[in-house]
Amino acid sequence: MNAPRVTVWNEFWYERNVDEVARLYPDGIHAALAKPLREAGLVVHTATLEEPEHGLSDAVLAGTDVLVWWGHKRHDDISDKVVERVHAQVLGGMGLVVLHSGHYSKLFKALMGTTCSLRWRLDGQRERIWVVAPGHPIADGLPAHFELEREEAYGEFFDVPEPDSLVLVSWFKGGEVFRSGCCFTRGHGRIFYFRPGHETYPTFHDSNVQKVIVNAARWAAPTRRERRVPESMLVEPLETF
Repeated sequence: MNAPRVTVWNEFWYERNVDEVARLYPDGIHAALAKPLREAGLVVHTATLEEPEHGLSDAVLAGTDVLVWWGHKRHDDISDKVVERVHAQVLGGMGLVVLHSGHYSKLFKALMGTTCSLRWRLDGQRERIWVVAPGHPIADGLPAHFELEREEAYGEFFDVPEPDSLVLVSWFKGGEVFRSGCCFTRGHGRIFYFRPGHETYPTFHDSNVQKVIVNAARWAAPTRRERRVPESMLVEPLETF
């Protein structure tokens, strides 16, 4: 199979409205995410909220093996029609990597079937991320743990279904722990939720964070490109007794 085709989606609101974020990500968070994916040999396209159909038309999704999603400020501004379209593509086999506040997007909540709520605190203190499944493909090349000096704190309880696999767990200086790298399957699609990435910190410039996202995109990519949503069907018995 050819290199996975990745679409990186971003609201692209903070970078145009908050000076601190613009200094960290002058070309947009989507550009910062796209760069290491391209350097790793993946085929990358970017899309943002204010493009027609939020940049996620049928044609774009048909050419996407894995969708990487960063959102925070404008979850409610996403068209329900587009959410339904992307949801169907994931069930049909398109991979999905959801970053940071994307846990509260319409799309992720629809796929999880829960509130996806959690505890949080924006104090910019240290996050230590532990690899708890070192044999998992998403952990390939990572140290036993790595640290982000400044991040938003998330804490349990994280209201999501039990992950198929838990790859990463975070500890925060304030004492919280959090399931920060969770794998799910919905229909034929693989989903990875990765916690770090608050917009006012340089998280997406960190080499270990970049490695996780590259590994996740490769893991989530479907093994075949034709996609079909699972459906009920009447079938004849294989044998007659």
